[in-house]
Amino acid sequence: MTADPAAIAQARRLLARIGVTLTDLQRGDVAASDVPTLADYLPRAIAAAGHGANRTYGSYWSRMLTAWGTRRLDQIAASDIEALQREMTAAARSRRNGRDGRHAGEHVIAAARAIYNRAIADGLIAPTASPAHRVAKPRRLPSTRRALTPGELDQINTAARASGNDVILDALLLRLHTETACRRGGALALRVADLDPDQCLVRLREKGGTVRWQPISPTLALSLADHATARGAALPTDPLLRYRNGNPLTSRRYDHLWKRLGHQLPWIATQGISTHWLRHTTLTWVERHFGYGIARAYAGHTDSTGPATTTYIKADLHAVATALAALTGQPHPLAHP
Repeated sequence: MTADPAAIAQARRLLARIGVTLTDLQRGDVAASDVPTLADYLPRAIAAAGHGANRTYGSYWSRMLTAWGTRRLDQIAASDIEALQREMTAAARSRRNGRDGRHAGEHVIAAARAIYNRAIADGLIAPTASPAHRVAKPRRLPSTRRALTPGELDQINTAARASGNDVILDALLLRLHTETACRRGGALALRVADLDPDQCLVRLREKGGTVRWQPISPTLALSLADHATARGAALPTDPLLRYRNGNPLTSRRYDHLWKRLGHQLPWIATQGISTHWLRHTTLTWVERHFGYGIARAYAGHTDSTGPATTTYIKADLHAVATALAALTGQPHPLAHP
């Protein structure tokens, strides 16, 4: 049935007379006075989001708090979020591997949605009333990362071993990421209990709460055990990777490492090469030589998105160990004969 414009106008006048907005109707049983301001609700949203989300979206939440802190959640419009998106995109820091602020604009919308997802779950606003979900995210561009060539990888390792104030740690990090294709978070989360030197395994805890045992070469297993002992990691819960003074490793080491390598090898700085490129390099090699299923297991991917056949393309720990043995040229106790 086609809506009658005259009836719609009459309804709007009636709503205005009694002080009710369309947003109030969408909200259902929640009274306007029950909807908190952004300043009141944001601490709850941050606490529920966790440390990782706060690290990614913290700066955007701070900007939202400054701009809209005194407004109720139902008083923030989609156009407000779009305006902040444009502002953050234009003000994004220029980087050699940047995308003209595209990621900053995407993060503004994701940060706003993180707030409103929790407000919806708490019953404070209706799902259809979320302004953040009415703003489209920019289409994500293909990654510029690629697999490094053997020559490039050799240059990186040679430069790391020839400079810096802790070449042992840097060489160990590069080998760990090259063998396991783990993310920085996985390496930083390693504890003494996560190393099994007898079976040549490390237990990786990475994003999404995933936990898996990953094969490593006997050489790396021995080096990690010696590193932990020499630098004072004794208890099972102690962080495994450490500075020379015994303090646990932080992400700043990675930042300093790649900055230093960029000074020595300008192509690293020009292309914005980082630790994640090592992951691309290893997984590309595994996929080319052992197939998609084993590469997927090697990467620790557990998502079920994509073609239906991914449900049946699975590889076990022994297949991953076999691929590692071929990659490193060292036998592994769990590899297939």
